[in-house]
Amino acid sequence: MSTVAYEIVDVFTDRPFAGNPLAVVLGADHLDTAQMQTLAREFNLAETTFVLPPTDPAATYRIRIFTASAELPFAGHPSVGTAVTLMRRGLFGPGPVVQECAAGLLPLDVTAAGSATLTGATPRLGDPIPLGALLEITGLTADDAAGGDLATPRTAGCGLDWDFFAVRRSALAAVQLDHQAAARHGVTGLCIFTWEDGVAHARVFVPGDAVWEDPATGSAALGLGVWLVAAGWLPADGTSSFRVHQGVEMKRPSVLDCTVTATAGAATSATVTGHVYPVASGKIAVPPFIG
Repeated sequence: MSTVAYEIVDVFTDRPFAGNPLAVVLGADHLDTAQMQTLAREFNLAETTFVLPPTDPAATYRIRIFTASAELPFAGHPSVGTAVTLMRRGLFGPGPVVQECAAGLLPLDVTAAGSATLTGATPRLGDPIPLGALLEITGLTADDAAGGDLATPRTAGCGLDWDFFAVRRSALAAVQLDHQAAARHGVTGLCIFTWEDGVAHARVFVPGDAVWEDPATGSAALGLGVWLVAAGWLPADGTSSFRVHQGVEMKRPSVLDCTVTATAGAATSATVTGHVYPVASGKIAVPPFIG
């Protein structure tokens, strides 16, 4: 049986067994979609990436991103983790690279020290979300919500949308996710966070997915910057920096360093930066069917 090489890395951490684990499958151009999905299900991590030759001459490399149950057009920790892994393996040197994925071409800047900065796609601010629905989904009460009228729960993103819900610090550990309520209200990606002095503490949930809580979520950190500008919690003009702590409740602490640039109260671009730590490598059997 043929095999394919892989690495497992921890993303948004500078130490092993923290952050968000990622499987990076190398030389995946002979795999079809069903085989990729099968391998992602076997790794059973939040995401698995498959490295492919680019189809766009402007791209340095191409990836496809899979959860254990579906393919994603874009995700943050897979993008950061794959870029650093390929730099370490010598595919390219430190500096700017362009990743091709289903969401398009995305620029990253990779350092020799093992970190990468990802620039998200065009910011998008979505519709408000009824507070009652979020309380039903999270098991929290109206007293747990933070920020008053300015902190309207709503969708935002930079390539992948998330629902954002600001809460009091004491409420974060009290969340009891109701997957059936999430399905009734159509909530598939939820970032619950606290905010104080430029620092967010967050929990990110993917109701219904095999891995339903995420210890570090780059795409949600990008979207949070969009939300913070819209809420007036970050300046309406210029570039602001902030930090996200995530994964503490899962015993996988993660740190995501972010920027958001705004004009006239609307986000125009966002970045997220994190370290990547290698923890394992090997070969895995290719599923025995042909697409």
